[in-house]
Amino acid sequence: MKSPKLPPGQVEVKKILLRHIGEIPKADLKTWKITVNGKVETPLALTFKELLALPKTVSVADFHCVEGWSVLDNRWEGVLFKTIVEMAKPKKDAKYVVVECDDGYSTSLPLSDLLEDDVLLAYKLGGNVLESERGGPLRLVVPKKYAYKSAMWVRKIRFTDRHELGYWEERSYSDTADPWKEDRYSKNS
Repeated sequence: MKSPKLPPGQVEVKKILLRHIGEIPKADLKTWKITVNGKVETPLALTFKELLALPKTVSVADFHCVEGWSVLDNRWEGVLFKTIVEMAKPKKDAKYVVVECDDGYSTSLPLSDLLEDDVLLAYKLGGNVLESERGGPLRLVVPKKYAYKSAMWVRKIRFTDRHELGYWEERSYSDTADPWKEDRYSKNS
């Protein structure tokens, strides 16, 4: 039996709707850098050019918003999160990752979730450079989670030994964000 394409409570739309808090940041790719630090053996500071030189991957994945809409079969291009992990060499006690963005947004995930084969730092969507309005120049894509875990305008990746709540998780959204379980809101809200 073929599994359903849409998680419970979701409806299909044809294009990712624009959702963000505050102003859309504009990046100057000549000076842009992403930093990777915290509990790692090798802290990183990569320019956009250096990021583009890393091994590229293409991932076709669905995108599920906590608001109840989904866009199926998005073609993302970028760097596997695993590649960053291999380069930074997290210390043994690094169990979580905090992703910080240009607009002040943050989210946090267990490192084990980010090591999935479909998690990437995307700089293209549908074969085109990722527009600022959609999180460009770089966005995290975590297909097995609601989209608020797929942070836009990523600038810092920090490995930690303790879990921290991100922007929406502090505002009663679920920290585990599993669309297949309709895990939209915190049990404590």
